[in-house]
Amino acid sequence: MNPVEFAPRSFQRNRDWYIDHVVQGVVFIAGISAIVFIVGIFIFITKEGMGFVLEHVTFRDVFGSMYWEPSDEDAPDYGILALVAGTASVSGLAMIVAIPFSLGAAIFIAEFSSGATRESLKVLIELLAAIPSVVWGFIGLSILNPLIMRLFDVPVGLNVLNAGLILGLMAAPIMTSIAEDALKAVPDRYREAAEAMGATKWQVTFRVVLPAAKNGLLGAVLLGVGRGFGETMAVLMATGHSVNMPDSVFDSVRALTATIAAELGETARGSDHYGALFAIGIFLFMITFVINLSADLIVRGVKNS
Repeated sequence: MNPVEFAPRSFQRNRDWYIDHVVQGVVFIAGISAIVFIVGIFIFITKEGMGFVLEHVTFRDVFGSMYWEPSDEDAPDYGILALVAGTASVSGLAMIVAIPFSLGAAIFIAEFSSGATRESLKVLIELLAAIPSVVWGFIGLSILNPLIMRLFDVPVGLNVLNAGLILGLMAAPIMTSIAEDALKAVPDRYREAAEAMGATKWQVTFRVVLPAAKNGLLGAVLLGVGRGFGETMAVLMATGHSVNMPDSVFDSVRALTATIAAELGETARGSDHYGALFAIGIFLFMITFVINLSADLIVRGVKNS
């Protein structure tokens, strides 16, 4: 072979080799970046809040008291029982709202719609998921607040009901997407076998497809719960931000995330109040991590089955 012809080919192979390895390195870095960021966030939160947890409070002080008064100079209280109850009540009501809508939408899109209808609905759901949380908060503050006051004759419309409705609408899109993926993952031979035995479309869906996709649907619900626990701005604007143990859906409450968002900017760095807020962050991180990990393991189990 002519050396003049061999040189360009050799240069081309070397260049392709370098490009291939550079792209592999970039993809690898992008792939592990999420893990690095999560570990870094956990280390930072633990560093800021664990000292307060170990030195100043006990389990009973935190989870056995419903009084949150960390700025009291004489006798500060760091009880988060009312905050946990407020977060749980709002998230629970949100799931009651979101689960029927999201699962119903996923069933219709995956099993009963086709063509342009299916694609249009999927785009609309994705657009619904893209609405910023602060916009949802404004909806709860300016629309649902007077509507609840007028319909139920209550003095304040910023309460568990308001926040639960808003949070349910926010969690529904992601739950719908995951649930639809779980339904589409059911093999077509299941549907074909049921139809060959004379089952109707509804019977195939509710007696064959849904039982086969139950783990994936549970994973979708858990991801929605995680979204509910981690939401901040909409909950801050729609709950009334009052430290209460809720007795009904018309009570104003305060959520854990909203407490951090409202108080961290006005707290002295290094103070006990500052450490208490980061301790709440550790608690929230652990809860959301367990919820999302459980959902991911359930979904992976569906894909591998």
